[in-house]
This record gives sequence, C-alpha cells and structure tokens, in this order.
Amino acid sequence: MKKLFGAILCAVLMTVSGVPVFAQTTNDILNGAGAGAGTMSSTVQDTVEDQSETSSATGSGAVVPVSQTASYTENDVIKNGVFAGPIELSGMTASNAESAIRQYIGELAQTNITLSMPNEKSVNVTARDLGLVWDNTGIIDEAMSLGKTGNIIKRFKDISDLKRTNKVFPIEVSVDDATVRQVLTEQCAVYDSPAEDATLKREDGSFIVEGGHTGTKLNVESSAKVIRDYFTSSFNGSGATLEMVVETDYPQGDPETLSKVKDVLGTFTTKFTSSGKDRVTNVSNGCSLVNGRTVYPGQQISVLDCITPFTEENGYALAGSYLNGVVVESFGGGICQVSTTLYQAVLRAELQVDERHNHSMVVNYVDHSGDAAIAESSGKDFKFTNNSEYPIYIDGYTSPEKTITFTIYGVETRPSNRSLEFESVDLETTEPVGEKVVADSSQPAGYAKGQSAHVGYKSEFWKIVKENGQETDRVKVNSSTYKAVPATLTMGTATSNPVTSSAISSAIATQSIDYCKAVAASVKMDGGASALAQQAALAALPADVEVAAENTATDQPQTVTPEATQ
Repeated sequence: MKKLFGAILCAVLMTVSGVPVFAQTTNDILNGAGAGAGTMSSTVQDTVEDQSETSSATGSGAVVPVSQTASYTENDVIKNGVFAGPIELSGMTASNAESAIRQYIGELAQTNITLSMPNEKSVNVTARDLGLVWDNTGIIDEAMSLGKTGNIIKRFKDISDLKRTNKVFPIEVSVDDATVRQVLTEQCAVYDSPAEDATLKREDGSFIVEGGHTGTKLNVESSAKVIRDYFTSSFNGSGATLEMVVETDYPQGDPETLSKVKDVLGTFTTKFTSSGKDRVTNVSNGCSLVNGRTVYPGQQISVLDCITPFTEENGYALAGSYLNGVVVESFGGGICQVSTTLYQAVLRAELQVDERHNHSMVVNYVDHSGDAAIAESSGKDFKFTNNSEYPIYIDGYTSPEKTITFTIYGVETRPSNRSLEFESVDLETTEPVGEKVVADSSQPAGYAKGQSAHVGYKSEFWKIVKENGQETDRVKVNSSTYKAVPATLTMGTATSNPVTSSAISSAIATQSIDYCKAVAASVKMDGGASALAQQAALAALPADVEVAAENTATDQPQTVTPEATQ
C-alpha cells in the first residue's frame, strides 16, 4: 500500500511541476539544488509514510497531504530567479530587497513629465513633484514566501517553476492626488485666459455694450485624472508629455441681453451741502469708484471692496468720521454717505441685501435706520446680490450742488400698479447725559475741537408695498440702535513742555468743556502757565468755596486714535 501511494505521489509531482520527478530528489529541489539522476529519495518515501500514518490515524481511510507553512527570518534570502520589475532580488534579504526597490523608485522620481496646454504653453515637472509613491510594497513578503509556504507539493512546484522561468513581480506606482492638484492649480492654472464679460457704459443718457470675449480655463479635475491614469497604467520611467484638459470659458452677457437693460429699478439722492472740501472730495471719489458697474444675476457687490483702500493714493482726503462716539479725522471720512445712498437705491430696486450695518451714532443725511455704515478696520461692509433674472447697471454721480445720486438700471418685471414706500419708526429715545472731554495725542497742545451731543435711538425701517395706491404689505427691513453721546471736546496733548502738559492733564480731569476750552486758549497764549497758576490758586481755597471749574472727575484722559471710517 505504501509503495502504491509513493507511485501516486510521484505522478502528481510530475504533473504539477512539469519535470521528471526522478531527475532529482524532492529534498534537493526544495533546497534549490541542481538537477541530478537518481530514483525517488528516501526523504520522499519517509514523508509519504509519515503522512499515510497520520491520515490513517483519523480513520478516514484516505491519504491527505499535510499543509506545511514555512516562515522566514531577517536572515532568510529570496530564492533565485525572483525579480521586482527589472530588479533581481535573488539572494537578498527582505531589508535588502526593499532598499533596492526604493532606490529604483527614487530614480523613477527624477523622470521629467511635461504638462502641455494650448498655445504652446507647458509646465515641466518631475514625477517627484507630482508625489510619486510605491503602492504594492507587499511584493517583498510575496517574494520572500515563494517556495517556502504551502504544502510540500506547492513548494515543490514553486521552486521547480523558478528553475524554468523567472518570477517577476510588477512594481506598481501612483501619484498623490493632493500634490497633483496643487501643481495644476499653482503652476498650470496661471495660464488660464479668463473670459471677459460684456459690460455696459452709459453716455449721454444711452447705454453702450462694451467688451466680451471667450477665454480658456484648465479643468483641474479632468487633468488630474489624466496624470493619475498615466502613472497607474503607462508609466515606465521614460519622459512623457501629457495633454492637460483645457475648456472654453464663456463670458456672461451679449448685446441682445444687455440691450434690455434700460428700466429704472431704484434711485435715491442725498445731500452733503454742509460738507467741507475734504469730505466733498471723499464722497465724490467713492461715488466714482462704484459707478459704472455691470452686475450679472447671482453676482454679489461688496462696497468695501469697490472703494478701498482709504489712502491718499486712491483719491481720498482726511475728513471727519465716527470712532467710539467721537468724530475723528481719517482718510475717507464721509464715505458712508456713498454706501448709504446706494443702500437706499438697492432697497427700492428690491435686490437682495446680504450685509448692512448702522452707524454708532445717527447721521443727518438719511432717516434713522436708513443708513449703511462702512468701517474698514472693523470689517463693516454693505453687500448686496443681483437676485433678478437680468443684469443690472449701477449709475452714480455727484452734482455741483453737493448731492449724490445712485440709480439701479435693469429690466422691470414688477407690475406697473405696484409701488413702494419706506418708513422710519423710532421705538426708543435716549437723551445724552453730562459732557465729555477726551485726549488726542496726535494733536498738538492747544488744539480743542467740540462735538455736539447726539441723542440715542432704537428704530426700525419698514418697506410698505402698495397696489393701485392701497397698502398690501408691510415688511421690516432692519432694526438699528444708535448711541446717546454727550457733548464732547477733544483736546490735543502733544507737547514736550511739562508746564503745558500739566495744565492740559489737570483741565481734562475736570471733564468741563468750557474750562478745557479756556485752558486750550491759555496754552496757545503762554504755554498754559496762567492756567496752571489759576489751578494752583483754586486748590488753595477752602473746600466750601465755589469755583468756576465744577464737576471735577477722577477719570483719566482718554486717548483716541483714528482707525475707522464711518
């Protein structure tokens, strides 16, 4: 029986290995020995006998080969005839094999790749720049396990196969998607030629269509796929030129559509007749920076983006603006009248208001809650979106009579019998209390500028909709709160004279506007010496004697630094 099983096993070995079993012993083949003549070795016979006995012990009556799984140590080496791509791994340990492959990957990473775009534009990078990575690192374990795992028949077959044909494991690589996108965005997309939208220009009461042409734009998603697919299926270490996916970028607007823009959707005018030269400059300059804009459906306008920076180079002058309840000088002072006038026109055009802020104190050129403040330092902005179906055109201008007007042109789709009115409603009133004196280190000693008191309010702004003259709807537009601010005097404190500095500090401490004005006059006359002498004389009087400077305060002088434009 044992002899019969041995014969069967030999036949199986001949079948699975494809070589004559008697050409060499099983033990020789498993240990990588060369071919040699002979009969079945005693090793095979002993193995057959052992397996027969083990199987018989189970009572099954069948001979089942026992699975023998081999493991390897760090000193074990890979069998002869094993390759990873072009790299021969024969006789290498796992560590040596990994190092060899990684060195090869490093060489591949230096491969030049040209990313080509239209108009003979291209970007040259290396595979490393695109984030080349080795994906199938598991081939090291597979190479080490070859001929060392499985039952005796599998191991015998694996080693026999290696003696006839080399085993080549493919090296699989890819590129990092985020790195590829970064290269495309930062190096390739700069060659985009954006489409230019057609715009409107208003001259002598008529509109003219200007500009408008197509452009080209890199499709980052599709181009990234081209690069990924090349490295996973075609990359072989040779340089290559890859065609990036570039699409036509179509402009918004055409003469036919823009020719429909002729209806007045909303218009509003405010006056600045009491403004000085510098404030007039700022209002006129800000208006010109907003004027003439064509806004397509879905586009948003940020007034702050349109009119900044507030610098002399951008056409602005120093003029009064609100800061913490005090009027200060800053570049662009008065610009809020521009945003406020535009806000009122936008409300009447019933466009979508995205952001609006009220002033800290009431202004005199529009009803309460009808304002829209701008403050670059605190990020206050007026933003709106063209939520209509057609483009709109913003027309803005100032007049010699010191008025500013904004008109929104578009395509009127609202019923002709529908009209709008707006109403400001005061809910609460807060009267200012006392008076206030603040220090300004940016102004010279002797400077004194007063500001009248401001009443505080809580108010609401309402839109009233009428049809055929009858109210059909009433919608609250916004709610606003304005501070109550007492009459305020700002005193300059910049001086190197200790007598003057002492006189000013003592005056500010009284928080008396009239007394501080007198001290400021004294400073201009004699550096504050007479004022200081008067203060010393008053201090020597008995406590129950009334003096002119009443209501002394322990508050320290406040320093105001211009930083916001209101």
